[in-house]
Amino acid sequence: MINKFRRIRADYVFYVLLLPAFAYIFIFNYMPMYGVQIAFKNFMANRGIWKSPWVGFMHFKRFFMSPDFLSLVWNTIILSIYQLVVGFPIPIIIALLINQCGSLGFKKFVQNVMYAPHFISIVVMVGMMQVMMSPRSGVINTIITLLGNDPVFFFGQERYFRHLYVWSGIWQSTGFNSIIYISVLAGVSQEMHEAAIVDGATKFKRILYIDLPSIMPTAAILLILSIGQMMSIGFDKVYLMQNSINLPVSEVISTYIYKKGILDTDYSFSSAVGLFNNVINFTLLIMVNKISRKLTGSSLW
Repeated sequence: MINKFRRIRADYVFYVLLLPAFAYIFIFNYMPMYGVQIAFKNFMANRGIWKSPWVGFMHFKRFFMSPDFLSLVWNTIILSIYQLVVGFPIPIIIALLINQCGSLGFKKFVQNVMYAPHFISIVVMVGMMQVMMSPRSGVINTIITLLGNDPVFFFGQERYFRHLYVWSGIWQSTGFNSIIYISVLAGVSQEMHEAAIVDGATKFKRILYIDLPSIMPTAAILLILSIGQMMSIGFDKVYLMQNSINLPVSEVISTYIYKKGILDTDYSFSSAVGLFNNVINFTLLIMVNKISRKLTGSSLW
């Protein structure tokens, strides 16, 4: 213990530099936890959080017994798994392909083209999708009509919602998400590749036995973080793509919380639903982190 204090005193400058970060986390992440108690109360704005009456698990029971419970959980899980299964490996593949590209100019061009969609706001992107897929004047439906088929109302059919959500997200985020893997691959020793070339290894074998193992620890950490947010589907994009027709498959927990908490001003109930959602995420994070530590040796802690 004495040695620890001596090391802290010797490096006190670094700890002082960390204080603003700790203060930020404490103020904006830990202090708001005080308000979580309204999930167990019948919150009344005129009485405040502290003086509102306790109701225990009433709001949780109300959510579990709600006719929307199963559909909300199912829609959230399906959309999350679809997004994870399809969206997680693609940045890895893109990073491996870009890393093997011999032309520096072509590599930079591809990277710039793939990074650009990341800087388009969600609102603009959904607007672009609605314009391009409009059944009357959209480019896609114009092509479909020219081919002799009837126009398709993509946003008005349940079967298209999940595909539109996931693949538009992949288009927007794949390039930016591949940056982490590209930076890891840049640190791989070229001597290993040169030795493999001398031994007659093809590009595919070098990717399989050199590049891929080098990014596995990073991929494991990112996978843990992704699964830890599985129940937290982005509210903004889902809400913008929602309409009364596709609602049976597009209503997820995050949009439900917004509608109950903000639109219906049912703060206690929406807080209970949000707390339930966060507990599931936290449980998944703990489980996946433990499994990853045993199988790969990589974990968050």
